[in-house]
Amino acid sequence: MSGWLRHLALTVRSKTGLSSGVLIWALVAIVGGAATLGFLILGAFIALAQRYGFLVAALVLAGLFLLITVVAVICSLSTQRRTIANARLALAARSHAPWLDPKFVRVGVQIGQAIGWRRLVPLAAVGVLAAGLAKEWLGRDRPAGETG
Repeated sequence: MSGWLRHLALTVRSKTGLSSGVLIWALVAIVGGAATLGFLILGAFIALAQRYGFLVAALVLAGLFLLITVVAVICSLSTQRRTIANARLALAARSHAPWLDPKFVRVGVQIGQAIGWRRLVPLAAVGVLAAGLAKEWLGRDRPAGETG
């Protein structure tokens, strides 16, 4: 079943581009944006309160946090694009599953209607069990990092 879950996760990643890297950079961008707003408000307050002095320091810090925010947004978008590309490549490599082809699904439905679903379900269960056992048995000879 982990193959189906992996396929589902890759499909979601290829559609949304979400990954832990994207979420972390988005969080950095949100924190940086909040800090920028805080320092801009502080700078405006100081400008009104004391014409000069503290204003320059507040605006320099606001500029620094704005720079951090812009860098984080750019990194987040770059990470998202990379995640989408990697997930699409992984899906393309796994797309050799012929049972997902609509033609085969239609043929399967017609066979099910012709034979009868009550007779076909136990046969399909035995077939899935045999395929799973064969995959596990044949997968023993592969190195640990190689998947099939």
